Amino acid sequence: MDKRISDFNTKKVNAEKKFYMAFGIIGVAVLVFIILSSQYLVNLMFIPIIIGVVGLIFLGIAAADFEKLKKKFKNDFLKEMFSELIPGITYNPKMGLSESQVYQSEFLKKADRFHTEDYLEGKIDDIDFISSDVCLEERRVRHTKNGTQVYYVPYFVGRVFQFDFHKELVGSLQVLETGSPVSRRKYKKVQLESIDFNKKFRIYSEEELTAFYILTPDIMEAIFALEKRYPGNISFSFLNEKLHLGIHNNKNTFELRLFRKLSLDEIEAFKADLLVIKDVIHTLKLNNSIFKKREE
Repeated sequence: MDKRISDFNTKKVNAEKKFYMAFGIIGVAVLVFIILSSQYLVNLMFIPIIIGVVGLIFLGIAAADFEKLKKKFKNDFLKEMFSELIPGITYNPKMGLSESQVYQSEFLKKADRFHTEDYLEGKIDDIDFISSDVCLEERRVRHTKNGTQVYYVPYFVGRVFQFDFHKELVGSLQVLETGSPVSRRKYKKVQLESIDFNKKFRIYSEEELTAFYILTPDIMEAIFALEKRYPGNISFSFLNEKLHLGIHNNKNTFELRLFRKLSLDEIEAFKADLLVIKDVIHTLKLNNSIFKKREE
């Protein structure tokens, strides 16, 4: 693996050199513009413009080359590594969860601009899972003296997961660090016996008994543990024999970073990001028969 990392770093450095060259050319264009402006040589202003255009062309080439390198890193390197860590896993960097899969969680409102990538699908200990990075943005309008400006503000940037729960529930349950359910279901806010849990999370359930049935002391402790391990706002939704999990951490996972050396620590971080899936399954004991189907 060390040789492969070294090869990627060599290609990465070569791509980054093009960025430095582009920035240098643009810098020269700005300097020439300042000098000509100070000398009132307006008839020579075409010179910095030409230099600037050349710089922008180099910048475009550098960005395209780095984008190709990122795709190669994901398709060649990460796919192989992920298959070793979780046999049978499917990883598709270009694909993500669909809108319906994301909104099935019922804790994320519909976005004006929707983007997903880095799709993962597989099975661990007979528990099926799917996951991807998700970016949801809200459209905003700002009125200024120069006219109306439209811009987008992200309100969720992170990862969304879906796990088989294999347990039949009466009603649905949500455990949210912030916000409230986005659903037409008749959710009721529930207070548990744990004061600490009530302070940290908002619990909503269609049936109060469902909350007490699912949120045993062991499960509450497991949810606390996951919240501490994964910074950001965390949300859980139990419905239709599925567990939906959202981690809003403003992070774009599995990305090769510009001007940052690809190190063994970085590789370990990629592994840790993948193994969040296994951690959730084992911490919440989704692979154990700790719940039994209710009798109708």
